[in-house]
Amino acid sequence: MPNTIIRAVMLLSLAAPLHAAQPGDYQGALQEYQARTAAKPGFSADEQAVMARAKVALAKTLPDPGIKVGERAPDFTLPNAFGQRVNLYDELKKGPVVLVFYRGAWCPFCNMHLHALRESLPRMRTLGAQLIAITPQTPDKSLEQFKAAPREFDVLSDLDSTAMRAYRLLFEVDPDLASVYRKHGLDLIEYNGPGRNVLPAPGTFVIDRDGIVRAMQADTDYTKRMEPAAILRALQALPGT
Repeated sequence: MPNTIIRAVMLLSLAAPLHAAQPGDYQGALQEYQARTAAKPGFSADEQAVMARAKVALAKTLPDPGIKVGERAPDFTLPNAFGQRVNLYDELKKGPVVLVFYRGAWCPFCNMHLHALRESLPRMRTLGAQLIAITPQTPDKSLEQFKAAPREFDVLSDLDSTAMRAYRLLFEVDPDLASVYRKHGLDLIEYNGPGRNVLPAPGTFVIDRDGIVRAMQADTDYTKRMEPAAILRALQALPGT
């Protein structure tokens, strides 16, 4: 499948409403997506075996990904899609931050999660919080991903992997898996830049104004994400909210 086609398919989950799911419901969107694609296997048996081996190996490499509740969130300064530098602790002066690490514009599960989070943004703002997303992809890829949507939250590019490493999410993509991806039109180097066959285990962190993680979820299974409802409950439980 040509790269332009696979990219367009991957972006549909973010751009198009998911009518079968309730607003802000990632799990409902995931189930709808899985039902829609179940009858259209895109990978051979050998490729699926490569993917399964890589999944098991990653679970062993990162058995418990992500910094934990009660830890201080590592600071960072990263560029957004427009090249502006964003510092975490400067943003925390304004209120709590919901920090989400995602793999890239090519990932349908990331796009479904971001779509669900976007639908929950009004409630997050009512609670004084803002959403910040971090990806290994370059700013131009983020700009391309979100150019058709209003600028509702910052998308930051972790170009040297420092934030992904500090939050204990970083991993190097298995070479055999990267080869399968390339065969299907996805070249991570095209998205992340030269020499960067890296991804984060998807993770979400609710960080209070003092920089302390109050809720989190991270998993090497890229289909598992923190539900917006759980994020809102964590924000509601913050002192002074």
